[in-house]
Amino acid sequence: MSLAAEAFVSQIAAAEPWPENATLYQPLKEDQILLSDCASSLAVQAYLRMCGLPVQVVGRANAEYMSPSGKIPFIHVGKQVVSELGPIVQFTKAKGHSLSDGLDDVQRAEMKAYMELVNNMLLTAELYIQWCDNATAAEISRPRYSSPYSRPLSYILAYQKQWEVRRKMNAIGWGGKTLEQVYEDVSQCCQALSQRLGTQPYFFNKQPTELDALVFGHLFTILTTPLTNTELAERIKSYSNLLSFCRRIEQTYFEDKSS
Repeated sequence: MSLAAEAFVSQIAAAEPWPENATLYQPLKEDQILLSDCASSLAVQAYLRMCGLPVQVVGRANAEYMSPSGKIPFIHVGKQVVSELGPIVQFTKAKGHSLSDGLDDVQRAEMKAYMELVNNMLLTAELYIQWCDNATAAEISRPRYSSPYSRPLSYILAYQKQWEVRRKMNAIGWGGKTLEQVYEDVSQCCQALSQRLGTQPYFFNKQPTELDALVFGHLFTILTTPLTNTELAERIKSYSNLLSFCRRIEQTYFEDKSS
């Protein structure tokens, strides 16, 4: 997002309070949504809950095509539609809701670096496994992605998506990787996250930031999403502090305290 666009969004967002009917859109949860979109959606949900901002999660078969960026998830707040975690963080910040205002410049730069690591490693690994691993693509990704549509459209859309992702993987140098190399990249990413987290409850001690929301979204989704094998989840399970971290956020922000 350009500086001019950020300023414009900030000006509009600041003028209106957060509504009670804010909506987050994602693909259909039971039949359609894939690992990477589910992780990105959960990260945004976690972030908004950490901010204390209510949002209703709605599944739509055409959510990807409704999104202004073509990316999942996106939120509809008042008259504004904003997609992806980064722009949503800026949007809420303009309304006076921020999780990282207490960080100094060095910490903020470090937070952004780790968020880049998660997006470059975990998100890319999720996309690779979904669409470049033939077994996962055939058994899970193509059937789920195309499930709302009838043939031949379902066939066309699924293979078109797979072609787009594989082209992206080739462009960023992941196209020639083996599945084992991707798993190793995930392990290295988890090791870096585990070392940064240490014994703290959150990455920057006692209060969560958008980094915590992003990491939780991806790790928790990997741990709880059935794939053709469990190797991806097993790599995360090697780090006990990351498992405790996921459980802590689940208990604090997602479990019903009234029951």
